[in-house]
Amino acid sequence: MNYRMIVNILGKVLLAEVLLLLLPMSAALYYHESPLPFLYTIAPLAVLSLAMIFLFKPTHDDLFAREGFLCTGLAWILMSAFGALPFVFSGDIPNYLNAFFETVSGFTTTGASILTNPETMSRGCMFWRLFTHWIGGMGVLVLIAAVLPVSGNHYIHIMRAEVPGPTVSKLVPRARKTARILYVIYMVLTLLEIFFLLAGGLGFFDSVLHAFATAGTGGFSTRAASIAAFDSVYVEMVVSVFMLLFGCNFNLFFLMLTGEILLALKSEEFRVYLCIVAASVFAIAGNIAYQVGGFTNGLRYSFFQVATIISTTGFSSANFDNWPEFSRWILVLLMFIGGCAGSTGGGIKVSRIILLVKSYFTEIKKLVLPSRVKKVWFESRPVEAVTLRTIHVFFSLYIAIAFISVLILSLDGHDLTTNFTASVACISNVGPGLSGVGPACNYLFFSPLSKIVLIFEMLLGRLELFPMILLLSPSMWKSK
Repeated sequence: MNYRMIVNILGKVLLAEVLLLLLPMSAALYYHESPLPFLYTIAPLAVLSLAMIFLFKPTHDDLFAREGFLCTGLAWILMSAFGALPFVFSGDIPNYLNAFFETVSGFTTTGASILTNPETMSRGCMFWRLFTHWIGGMGVLVLIAAVLPVSGNHYIHIMRAEVPGPTVSKLVPRARKTARILYVIYMVLTLLEIFFLLAGGLGFFDSVLHAFATAGTGGFSTRAASIAAFDSVYVEMVVSVFMLLFGCNFNLFFLMLTGEILLALKSEEFRVYLCIVAASVFAIAGNIAYQVGGFTNGLRYSFFQVATIISTTGFSSANFDNWPEFSRWILVLLMFIGGCAGSTGGGIKVSRIILLVKSYFTEIKKLVLPSRVKKVWFESRPVEAVTLRTIHVFFSLYIAIAFISVLILSLDGHDLTTNFTASVACISNVGPGLSGVGPACNYLFFSPLSKIVLIFEMLLGRLELFPMILLLSPSMWKSK
């Protein structure tokens, strides 16, 4: 175990957080607010990060899978632990556990909030709250790889631990260049959304922050009523389209940039993703038409809510908890599915769902015709048995953790729908659920134990289970 390398990288992560905190501090100064909540965080964090960087210079830069998982899990915990401090120092969220919950929810792009009235927050902390979505969307370690010379090509192990999906491949031969390409695409799409929101009459502050939240598929808003507060079909459609775009595999955008548009459109995962969206939109629109004044209005609201749930963003344009049971539980199923692999979305991922379904049908066919050995194909390539095995393990763990969490949450005495959808919404990084955690509610009422469980679920979901689970394994910490 290359501990010096791990501490050195963690120091660079915390130094990156110091630099990132300068943006919300600048926003606080611009709006004539005190910068002290950020200075109180930045000063000790800068000293600690520099000490970790200069006192723990690695003797060699080897970084393998185990170190990658360990580094990723610890980085996200440390980022969230220090990122909560401005909320506490400003008094916007004086309770540290609540501030930590909000920060983890921000960095993991979950959007589950303990705030009842976000409009009362200081502008600086409001900026930081939504900016955490943008930081966490692509991943802070991918950012470090993009801007700092860390560990050469061994850095692919960190990208595999942090980037969502069954597998992570490099777009170009060098992992660092891959990280840069991903971030350029991410920033360009964010800027495009800001432009379109400004064109729709949204103020600059709201446009920037909602673009941050959409890009990270996070779902925090500057308003308690979320996107519904703007009462604008244009804003809803712009946000919906960009939520679906950020729920796509970023490799597709790279293919389009290199002129391989037809190859990108032939992506099996992308086509299934669009089919799920279309089927869900029309099913819900027909189901809620009588509630919202006709099928056309049904399409408006269902398109937005399907986009926000399958991309695991978590915005709301209507209180979908009041919709019929059929529509509500379609949305719960979409929470499980989530976005595409290699996107900023959470959930199980469309590619895993496809492979699970295909593997089930293959096993059934083998029972009927055992002499015929069939392989599972995906994206015109045969899938290795080890990949399928990993996906089955992932799915089993995902469901098991969600249900164990429901069991612990039930100690609070809340109803089953609240507990179940809170658990699913947090492990899938969606945010709002149904009943007590619906789009018009929040997570403040949960006990400290339940909040800790939900925090762990959010981290598990964002890091795709294994980095956080391995942190609890004694063998992970052995030197050999």
